[in-house]
Amino acid sequence: MNKTPDKQLLHMVIGGELSDLENVEFANLDEVEVVGLYPNYAGAYDVWKTKAQMSVDNAHMRYFIVHLHRLMDPEHDEK
Repeated sequence: MNKTPDKQLLHMVIGGELSDLENVEFANLDEVEVVGLYPNYAGAYDVWKTKAQMSVDNAHMRYFIVHLHRLMDPEHDEK
């Protein structure tokens, strides 16, 4: 069987301390961590979950998955 590779849907995981819990605004942009880039959501999710669990004691620390493929090609967004 010839399996077609999955389409690359680039995702980025970032995190940092928020200035308050009501908004998504980082307290210090210089300290925002770019964790990495991943070719699909599943890979990004695994890393996001690990990083979020590592920071569970800090209520202001948040990690996010950014769907870069949606920003790069918004007309062909796959839901």
